[in-house]
Formats: sequence, C-alpha cells, structure tokens
Amino acid sequence: MACRAKNQPYYENLRAKMVDEQIAQRGVDDPEALKGEAPRQLFVPANQRPWSYRDHSLAIGHKQAISQPYIDAYMTEALELKGNERVLEIGTGSGYPAAVLGEIVAHVYSIEIVEPLARRATQTLDDLGYKNITVKHGDGYQGWPEHAPFDAIIVTATPPKIPQALVDQLAVGGRMIVPVGERYQELTLIQRTQNGVDRQKLLPVRFVPMVRGDE
Repeated sequence: MACRAKNQPYYENLRAKMVDEQIAQRGVDDPEALKGEAPRQLFVPANQRPWSYRDHSLAIGHKQAISQPYIDAYMTEALELKGNERVLEIGTGSGYPAAVLGEIVAHVYSIEIVEPLARRATQTLDDLGYKNITVKHGDGYQGWPEHAPFDAIIVTATPPKIPQALVDQLAVGGRMIVPVGERYQELTLIQRTQNGVDRQKLLPVRFVPMVRGDE
C-alpha cells in the first residue's frame, strides 16, 4: 500500500469539496474512487496550483495535460478495483492518476513516452512516499510484457484504435478503460473473457493523442 502524504488543511478542504461537488454529485459512488488523498496540487506546475482542484484539465508541459478530476474518478470506478490488483497505466503524465490508483491497488506499473515527464512524475511519487508505483520511460503501445498479465489497464491518452498488445496483456477477467478515436473520441471499456473481449462505449471525451515511440 502507498505511503500517503498528509495534505495541507487549505488544500484538503479544496479536495473534499472537489470530491463532493465535482465527482460524487455527478454519479461516481465507488468508495475506492472517491477516497483518494493524493495532493493534486503537487502534481501540477506551481503556476497551476491555484486551479488544481477545479474540474478541468491543466497543462503540465510538453503538450500534455492532467485530466479533469471527474474523468480520473470515472475511469477509476470503471475498473471496479478491489485492492489486490496489478494495474498497468499508459501515460503517466503528472503522476497523479498513478498516485490515486496506488492508494487502492497492490502495484501500479506506469509508462510515459515523454522522458522529462517520466522523470518528474517519478521524483514526485518518490518524494510523497509511494512505494508501490513503478514508472518507466517507454512506448505505451507496447505495454509492459515483463509484468503481464495485468488485472486492469488504464490508458490516459487517445490511440486511433485499441493497441492489440494491451489487449493481449490484460488478464482473463480483467478490465481496460481507454479513450479511442481521432477526430471523435469515445471512452471505451474492454473486458477480457475466456472467449475473447467485450467492448462497451461509455461517453464522449477529449484526450491528448497517444504518441508512438517512433514518432
């Protein structure tokens, strides 16, 4: 389990308000998705911290962004996590979604294609004492076969179609949540079964494109 940093009272009040007004009141009711105590303001650039608990995305540099809190919580809830899972995250970004997951599951393996973001997220997570999150710089399209299969996979950038390598690395009975598309994007839930995969479109979204390692 992650070692949680104690939030400052001012930011803790903003976090509690965010959970109540932006997330719970919009239909997310999974206790695991709501209880996250990661200090979101420490995962964004200093000039963005006054807005760190508002319900919109924030730029984190290198043409990347941290998603709005509601979407992070919605995606976490869709994975139906119980606490003992091994989770693959594609697109570490700021490191905040990995921190939220790290407070729920046994271990998070997170891949980031932008090397400066991977380094920064690793440092932030280490500084906050998260011991069950492993970040590497790499191509998310390839997944992380050395640690597969995964009980859950979460993708925080948009591929034009679902990478087959990620489907292959999802354990039978596992769930993957991924935004899919180019001009129009749909948040899609993949469930791996003994007979193949089931797919369900959940809602329209807008994420940054998922970058390949050869681009």
